[in-house]
Amino acid sequence: MRHFITAALLVGSFNAVAGEDVVYEVDGQPYQGYWSKVSDTAPLVILVHDWDGLTDYEIKRAEMLNEQGYNVFAADLFGQGVRPTEVKDKKQHTGELYKDRAKLQKLMAESQSKGEMLNGSGDNTVVMGYCFGGAAVLEAARAGADAKAFVTFHGGLSTPEGQSYKMTKAPVVVFHGTADTAITMKDFAMLADELEKTGIKHEMVSYGGAPHAFTVFGSERYREDADMKSWIRFNEVLVEVTK
Repeated sequence: MRHFITAALLVGSFNAVAGEDVVYEVDGQPYQGYWSKVSDTAPLVILVHDWDGLTDYEIKRAEMLNEQGYNVFAADLFGQGVRPTEVKDKKQHTGELYKDRAKLQKLMAESQSKGEMLNGSGDNTVVMGYCFGGAAVLEAARAGADAKAFVTFHGGLSTPEGQSYKMTKAPVVVFHGTADTAITMKDFAMLADELEKTGIKHEMVSYGGAPHAFTVFGSERYREDADMKSWIRFNEVLVEVTK
């Protein structure tokens, strides 16, 4: 049964669901996602990693969502075994996908398809992501992916030239820090204006003093208050849009 997250759950311990690594192919190349299931009837969350690749951070977030009653497929957009640790390598892997939007869209589509196949249903899915993953989520939204909502935490917000939200089929939810110098409040405002003009239902929440990557546990950028508030609202959105 789904329920709202509490502050104690966010910062404390919880009973994790045993997940498993899942290898899948996109254009003949192997990718390694993470699948964790709570029930046959639970809604599905597609979770997209930041520029580190799929790491323990995404697995912990998947476990937190399991505790709230959701099945989770954490996608891999870099490839099996590709988990960069150096900034130059992170920039390389994200940069390659930013330059090849068709490939990024296909990776998102195939990852969502794999998650929905594992879930046994494709009509009750929310797509969410962090940082680079948030930008990838908006890429899927612009490409017309089928989902109940597209949710980004401190992700890239700019719309590439030649793209728009005309094909977007579900609400867009943005959680952003006003102290983010990588993705500025100007970017935030431009996206809000674009979504409004396009007629896409959206919710955009900003948190004062929160820098880029404010949800990353243990980081100097971590802001517990903003993390807790955004996670609570995210869980409310999940309840609102899923069956």
